[in-house]
Amino acid sequence: MNEKVINLLQLYPRDMNIYGDWGNTLVLKQRLEWHGYKVNLMAYNPGDEFPKQVDLIVGGGGQDSGQSKIGDDLLTIGPTLKQLAEDNVPMLMICGLYQQFGHFFKTKDGEVIKGIGLLDIETVGGDERMIGNIVTSSDDFGLIVGYENHSGQTSLRAGAQPLGKVIRGAGNNGKDESEGARYKNVIGTYLHGSLLPKNPALADWLIEQAVVRKYAEFNPTVIEDRFAEKAREIALARPR
Repeated sequence: MNEKVINLLQLYPRDMNIYGDWGNTLVLKQRLEWHGYKVNLMAYNPGDEFPKQVDLIVGGGGQDSGQSKIGDDLLTIGPTLKQLAEDNVPMLMICGLYQQFGHFFKTKDGEVIKGIGLLDIETVGGDERMIGNIVTSSDDFGLIVGYENHSGQTSLRAGAQPLGKVIRGAGNNGKDESEGARYKNVIGTYLHGSLLPKNPALADWLIEQAVVRKYAEFNPTVIEDRFAEKAREIALARPR
């Protein structure tokens, strides 16, 4: 029996991996294996050769210093990432990399970190940090639960659709009730936590897009998610 392999790439795990974002990679790997796929787990850090075969990409958050550190390298691989996005490769970008997938991130000190412009968003640092448990509502994924910790205020332009509408929390900017951004199969969001252990529907959507793109069909295994559901219940009951 031929094994079906999914190439899972984590972007900048050395510098962009805070607030439990590594957990998103672990969830995708484990659920892919439960669904019957072999996972080739790869990491890309500044200066590495970008892999030739990529099926699913995940990236995390980092402090401003981390964002500056990977900034030039991200611009170098930006055209490749944009080409992959146009080819419907699914991606999940959290917080710092979410910001840098946009046009720019201007810190509160005035430093402008240029983004790759894959997402039609722009971010400006503010004086107030938006911290706490957050719940959003999405047409495709239902309630999405997580934790946010950011001072960047992100605005969506015409080419980006929000991931969800804020029910409790701040979201992109604390003003327009939007959270995250989407373009094709690319999702950016401020939700840490890590996000995917408490949101298996979102994890399986990313997996389905990767598998269908590569193998034309996806026949999922029924996964027992009682622990994920319990984690969701607890998160939903916690105060902001």
